[in-house]
Amino acid sequence: MSPAPSPAPTGAPQQPSAWRAPRLSARCWPVFLRNLLVWRKLAIPSLVGNIAEPLMWLVAFGYGMGALVGRIPVGDQTVPYILFLASGSICMSAMNAASFEALYSAFSRMHVQKTWDGIMNAPISLDDVVLAEMLWAAFKALFTVTAILGVMLALSI
Repeated sequence: MSPAPSPAPTGAPQQPSAWRAPRLSARCWPVFLRNLLVWRKLAIPSLVGNIAEPLMWLVAFGYGMGALVGRIPVGDQTVPYILFLASGSICMSAMNAASFEALYSAFSRMHVQKTWDGIMNAPISLDDVVLAEMLWAAFKALFTVTAILGVMLALSI
């Protein structure tokens, strides 16, 4: 008969779990600011891309195809096709910006550039790094949506 396993001490660290809630702290802000400072070098090309893409979609499809389509029934009213397209363009661009930043760019910082390895040498937890990446993705989506709204205001949509 084997002896019964002794219970773990009460002060023993918990095993990491994929299902536990993250422990969050204010230590995520330096990582967020690091991403902001790196992005600042590429802000102008990013802004040009954020303006050019919706401008192209709204001009080509909104005005071009909108003349052929006319008005779109939405509920009990109709709206111009360009307005219908503009609202979808906002949603699409916000999702694309957040998804790209949270998936490809974060993976690149983690695996290709090994930025996370350097960050993890500081007194910061992985939860804080992941929270900073999520906040950064949300910021980029907000920036993209703001640029699209600026295009829509310029086109009087």
